[in-house]
Order: sequence, then C-alpha cells, then structure tokens
Amino acid sequence: VCCPSNGHGLGLEFRIAHDGAVETSFSCDKIFQGYPDVLHGGVVSMLLDGAMTNCLFSHNIVALTADLAVRFRHPVATTTTASVRAWITSSLSPIHELTAELVQDNEVRATATGKFLERSFAGLFRKMGK
Repeated sequence: VCCPSNGHGLGLEFRIAHDGAVETSFSCDKIFQGYPDVLHGGVVSMLLDGAMTNCLFSHNIVALTADLAVRFRHPVATTTTASVRAWITSSLSPIHELTAELVQDNEVRATATGKFLERSFAGLFRKMGK
C-alpha cells in the first residue's frame, strides 16, 4: 500500500498522531471503484490492513496479518477523499491486536480489527506445520 520501492503501490504516507495511532488520507480515485462511484471493498480492506501494519511499523514492530475482520458500515464514495486511522488495542508479543477506521465526510464508513503475528514467529509456525 505504501512502500516507496513498490512502483505499483499507492504511495500513502502515514503520520504518527499524538496518541500513537497513524493516519493518512486517500483520494478514492474512480479507478478503484467496484460499483459506479463506490470504492471497491477490497481496496477498503487493503487500506485498513495497511494502516494497521504501518501503525505497528511506527512502534518498531514487523508483523504479518494473521486475522482481519472488516465491517462495511456505509459505501465509500469515489468522489471525495477519505481518511484512514489505525491504533494498537492490545500488544503482547508475538501477537498484536489493532483497530482501524476509514472516515469520509465526517462519517465512519468502514472499520477493521486485526491480529498480527511478529514476523520472526510466523516462520517458526510455518516450520512446525501449523
């Protein structure tokens, strides 16, 4: 979603908020629409997941998404910018739980919760066949 070395990424730049959350904005271009004038749900999910991952990065934690639950509350329009915010709700190494929200026109349009597994432990579970 935001890696500068990925030429196909969205190039999002996350800012660290005073409370430790991260925030960014997204222009919701029509090239990402699913239905006319509505942002595709997969793009919404990607934005929320990317925000949570970047929140972990801002706390010097590298982790992989282990579980992601997205709630689509209202359609996200492709006619205006949206803001995305994520924060840590629980952090007990190697598992971290986060929450994210996408807001457009002062209304929460989508939320997500996720569990993330620190990358060093993800390889261990793979070797164990789990």
